Amino acid sequence: MHIKRICLFLTVTLASPAFAANSITFYRDGALLQQEAVAQKGVIDLPLSADVLEHTLTVVPAAGTSIIDVETVRKETGENTEKELEAMIEQRRKLEDRLQALDAREAIFTTAAKSQSGKAPRKTKANPDPMQAIRQGTDFAIAQLEAVYTARRKTTLEIKKVDARIAASRKSTRLSTTSLKIGVSPHNGNVTIRYATAERGWQAHYNLFTEKNGTARLQLSARIKGAPHGYQVRISPGLLAEYTSAEIVPVQAGSVVIANYRLPVADEHSSEGIYYNFSGRLTNSTPHYLPPGESGLYRDGAYRGKFKFEGISSGRSRVISFGK
Repeated sequence: MHIKRICLFLTVTLASPAFAANSITFYRDGALLQQEAVAQKGVIDLPLSADVLEHTLTVVPAAGTSIIDVETVRKETGENTEKELEAMIEQRRKLEDRLQALDAREAIFTTAAKSQSGKAPRKTKANPDPMQAIRQGTDFAIAQLEAVYTARRKTTLEIKKVDARIAASRKSTRLSTTSLKIGVSPHNGNVTIRYATAERGWQAHYNLFTEKNGTARLQLSARIKGAPHGYQVRISPGLLAEYTSAEIVPVQAGSVVIANYRLPVADEHSSEGIYYNFSGRLTNSTPHYLPPGESGLYRDGAYRGKFKFEGISSGRSRVISFGK
């Protein structure tokens, strides 16, 4: 796995006095690595991760240090090329875009179905059977919703397949064959190196605390898949492109709570007893996209079980159901 390659990279660099400090921030779509290095005899020579994202490498000289030359050397020795891996990652991002588009379609046709079913039948010469027209409109909206649900299920399955291919590709790829050589002045000059990779280092996990007042508290946590030894680890619910403004949370252990959201719940139904079930339409009233992940379900503080949280775009709604 890529995490193992980063760990090896750290082992190599930590064994040398050229390494000073480092940190890694896991975003929703990749990781941002930053490290400080001290030159030996005017040269800093470091291995880089094999899947460095193009145009993300930055080398910043410290005060009193000048950069003379920067050279990146790449050797294609793995079974899978970097371009193939980038193509699979891009395919996954497009599938995530499709899920968000399906959320929008669901909202449109849900509104249309409610609008049709709520119409008062008015018989006219042009419309002698208003109930038939209303039923046809409602049936059309529901048919479109069924198509949305089918497309979402297929897209989610396709994402799982792409994730498996990406994991297999990274596993079969050999250790990093990309190295960075930096010439500096003076001979013991310092620089800060920053670059991004496609590594998705955290997974969303939720706890949904349902209440009886038309709202629910959704707790979003990040579970770290793996972190390299010696790195200051942080996570962000944002994207790499938003790194200057996205919220960043430090990680002290393998899991960290990112946020607690108070969200409105409509059409809420639940039953008590041995077999518990719950359903309700949860609206994402936050300005953030809530990514998919497993969720625990709580009612009056009591744990009721787990369900799959499919993810909700900002401003959109989704029906949450648990049990029969």
